[in-house]
Amino acid sequence: MEITEKRKKLEDLYGQYEKDVAEFKKSAVCVKGCAGCCIDVGNIDITTLEGIIIYRRLAAFEEPLKSGIRARLAQNRMDREKGRLSRCAFLREDKTCMIYDIRPFSCRRLYSVKRCDGGSPTIHRQALNVAGRTVEKIQQLDFKGYSGHISYILYLLDRKEFRKAYLRGRTRPQKIADFGRSHGILINRCVPR
Repeated sequence: MEITEKRKKLEDLYGQYEKDVAEFKKSAVCVKGCAGCCIDVGNIDITTLEGIIIYRRLAAFEEPLKSGIRARLAQNRMDREKGRLSRCAFLREDKTCMIYDIRPFSCRRLYSVKRCDGGSPTIHRQALNVAGRTVEKIQQLDFKGYSGHISYILYLLDRKEFRKAYLRGRTRPQKIADFGRSHGILINRCVPR
């Protein structure tokens, strides 16, 4: 299956999730620019499918914006390796998202029914269950890919050999085994269902 077809199926999964949790999200207190989840939660996990979409958007950005994002992604990687949270590399100064229209599912599933004020979001348990099932479906769609923190997946996709192998459907986990183990990268086809 080509990336274009997979992207359409991914968008369908996003849409289905939004329909399934619409009633819960009606009580969300989130507003444009609140960005608590983008700053304080710090765990933006993505699949390689979501990553390639973001990677292509990043490649289309003009300089110096592109190099600024790349520097923030590198800082995110270092912070993450030290167990520290870091602000999302795609968050603008006005606390809006540069990639909102293509944001990964880990961002889409977040909302809160109470103001976060530096804490974690308060989400309905049923919505969390729907989100968990949606993550499984996304990983199944990206069966030959990987899942991990956005800075790690984009780091891998920035490697030409890895990116080409992924786009051809010929990923080889042994090629990234050391990095994968040390950075918590999951092989989607090995994730327990």
